[in-house]
Amino acid sequence: MKRKEIEDLKEKVGCDLLLEKTGFSIDVKESTRRAMKFRRGGEIIIVTHEGKGWFDPLSDDKGDIFSLVERLEHVGFAEGFERVASLVGYQTSLPIFQRQKKVHSFRPGIADRWHVRHRPWRGSATWRYLSRERALPFAILNGARSADLLREGPCGSMWAAHTDETGAVCGWEERGPEWRGFSTGGAKRLFRFGPADASRLCVTEAAIDAMSLAAIEGARPGTLYLSTGGGWSPLTDHALRALAARPDVCLVAATDANPQGETYAERLRALAEEAGCGWQRLRPPAHEDWNDLLRQTEREREKRKKEREGVPHSRRPRQGKLRPAEAGP
Repeated sequence: MKRKEIEDLKEKVGCDLLLEKTGFSIDVKESTRRAMKFRRGGEIIIVTHEGKGWFDPLSDDKGDIFSLVERLEHVGFAEGFERVASLVGYQTSLPIFQRQKKVHSFRPGIADRWHVRHRPWRGSATWRYLSRERALPFAILNGARSADLLREGPCGSMWAAHTDETGAVCGWEERGPEWRGFSTGGAKRLFRFGPADASRLCVTEAAIDAMSLAAIEGARPGTLYLSTGGGWSPLTDHALRALAARPDVCLVAATDANPQGETYAERLRALAEEAGCGWQRLRPPAHEDWNDLLRQTEREREKRKKEREGVPHSRRPRQGKLRPAEAGP
């Protein structure tokens, strides 16, 4: 086979087509146009680069359509080529994420794009989204704002900074009422909320979950609340190992209460064993993630408040004349 034939197939057949054909289904809630998440049982594959690339968020495996077919069907390149070729003309049933033609334009660097955005302020669209829809309290939002961890994204969305060991912004999580993703051109490391020298390290999968857990625990002293941004990049792995190598550290796996969260927790346990530090598993009780728990807690608090306000006062005013001590001047 010629190289041109190989390149032509890469253009004609997307990784999403192969995944759907082999029994994977898309997780719409966890997908964006730039990163589509597919599941099959406990397996997870993320499709990127408009269908031309893929990676496994739970390992370092990644590649193109040919490496994907070799992984999924355990065949060599020649047989994999034939199987990919058989998909030419196959129409996916996926109803979302229409691919768009790339428009090449100048894009400022990560640091420039971050610094031109405003910090959220009380009453701004991003603040309202985080406080009303996500139930994050003022103290937590103000703390994250003061630490320069948040920015106003488009359409009321939130940007939450991922930083390196020096505090430099290398990318950000993007979350909003209608949007989730990660900064184009940015690098996932860690979202860090709390004291840098903390000995208790709570690792979550999203910045909103990290802040939600901080709210639930009352921003526990000596705790650094972290987010991997839903992935496990080599840079994230390096950052976690650097933190775990410090003396008297306890690594807390505060990931989601679902199969993916359990897989991340096991990776954190293995990392803690290698680093020789403490390890704990912390799950959101009766909920999938910490923000679900925080919102439910807030709904219950509001319900109790309304019930109290709706009950007449049990003490009735006394009838009759006032006693001398109660009379006015």
